[in-house]
Amino acid sequence: MHLDPEKIFSTGFDMGASDVHISVGQPIMFRINGDLTPQMKEKLKKTDVDALIKSLLGTTLYTEFKANKEIDTSYELKSAVRVRINCLVSRGNSGLVARLIPPEIPSLEDLGLTDIYKNICNARDGLILFTGPTGTGKSTSLASIINTINQDRPAHIVTLEDPIEFVYPQGKGLVRQRQYGDDFLSFPEGLKRILRQDPDIVLVGEMRDLETISTALTLAETGHMIFGTLHTPNAAQTVDRIVDVFPPHQQTQIRTQLSLSLRGIVAQRLLPKADRKKGRVAQREVLVNTMAVANIIREARTPELVSVMQTHMKDGPMCTFEHSAKMLLEEGLIDEEIHDWASKSV
Repeated sequence: MHLDPEKIFSTGFDMGASDVHISVGQPIMFRINGDLTPQMKEKLKKTDVDALIKSLLGTTLYTEFKANKEIDTSYELKSAVRVRINCLVSRGNSGLVARLIPPEIPSLEDLGLTDIYKNICNARDGLILFTGPTGTGKSTSLASIINTINQDRPAHIVTLEDPIEFVYPQGKGLVRQRQYGDDFLSFPEGLKRILRQDPDIVLVGEMRDLETISTALTLAETGHMIFGTLHTPNAAQTVDRIVDVFPPHQQTQIRTQLSLSLRGIVAQRLLPKADRKKGRVAQREVLVNTMAVANIIREARTPELVSVMQTHMKDGPMCTFEHSAKMLLEEGLIDEEIHDWASKSV
């Protein structure tokens, strides 16, 4: 069986799939509205999957993949839809997972980010984090925010991505998108060099290690706006994750740095809409760094952050996951069943 990537990914995009899964011994599967759905009765053979991966990677990257057993890359369809691809090995067989990225960046209104943008993202410096498990829309939310900034003001924006997902249209500013492996060789090194590139805003695709986090905090302290992502489920665990990356003798200093440079944390996950055929909607927890929040971070009292969010929800965009679920229900975006599940699983 010949597997045509253009046809597979285009079909997936037309059907509203967010991801495509290719595995030996399984049919092609699309993730649509959060659920995996088989697209054929036939099971894929090893030779067919290997040929597909080799055609996507080319000789050099395929050799690297065979040596390292996994690799990330990107692919662009004729329709300008971009595809983020992770190739992997499972039980000795090659496979891939592809994230389908639409050519148009959603607006703040489409994603329910207007208040967050007005109250957090209009700052001129500091650290803003979007967090949540893989596949919860962090990259899409950040792309919408970065695109809005680029259309609104003449800022120099530098992104470090692995790989590049959304491509930003021309705006009032200048956006330089750099892809890991092609345009820079490591996130820590890429961040260190950024100071010489005259940036106003920096997007770090993922804050993975001590050196990246440390450099991002320093950049945020020196008059730059830094956007980053982590795979933490909520605001409190995000603060703890950042601090815990560092050795014990540095943690007091890092808490102080974070309390001064942090502007906000947006943790999100996706819920099925009331009409399951219309996709998913973001449930968000939003923490804004007030004086009370800064004191809690400095004094290592992160369990109290939920109480602060509950107390200050009337004053701005602060919001708990529970309140977010309630608002989505009141707006008719989710039904009672999903509301109850989303509230209990906080």
